[in-house]
Amino acid sequence: MDITSDIHSRHISRQFNHELEELKTHLMAMGGLVERQVQEAVEALLAGDSEMAQRVVENDRAVNDMQMKIDEECTQVLARRQPAASDLRLVLAVMRGASDLERIGDEASKIARNAGDLIKIDNGTRGFVEVRMISEHVRRMVRDALTSFARFDIELALELVREDEKVDEEYRSAMRSLMTFMMEDARSITPVLNLMWILRALERIGDHANNLAEYVVYLVKGLDIRHTDLEDLDEKAITRKD
Repeated sequence: MDITSDIHSRHISRQFNHELEELKTHLMAMGGLVERQVQEAVEALLAGDSEMAQRVVENDRAVNDMQMKIDEECTQVLARRQPAASDLRLVLAVMRGASDLERIGDEASKIARNAGDLIKIDNGTRGFVEVRMISEHVRRMVRDALTSFARFDIELALELVREDEKVDEEYRSAMRSLMTFMMEDARSITPVLNLMWILRALERIGDHANNLAEYVVYLVKGLDIRHTDLEDLDEKAITRKD
């Protein structure tokens, strides 16, 4: 049976259906805010816009508030409804997803703070190519992770798990390049360190997007694929219709 009909068609209580749908809707709204935070943090750096960077830092409180609201709603559903099977997995996946989105918001705030520091010292554009490339990659991952969650799309989720390894390789390559530059010019140490923190934050955003994708597999199939090597995944079995 399709997960959507399994979750939403068999409850006598229409109110319960509404509560489950609200959890998912609120998670998507939080995801939209977090996605915008990441975009604006990177744009602030590339455009040298310190005011935008400061707005991203200040808006982190809104992300935290949304996570607390979602956690409270999930706790109430667990206490009142005592859900089982796919319903329980949905509530748990929403709680875990909100936690990862909050951490993405934290990483966006780190990017914005480091961007502000770089703007003050007028770093030029050294390392911006790497930042732009990786940021576009991880922003796409966040967007696709939210899409896979909204649609219960396992195939898209598994594509994201594979994409995370590509981001890791891009990150390692960028770090090697910046390390080389820093060793060649001691005057660049401070700005390069700021850029390294930004790249690290972007890499962590990719990790959290990957986590969201793994929750989709858990939600739909009840399989926990965390800490599982890609070569050990039986993709055909995971994506097979029940």
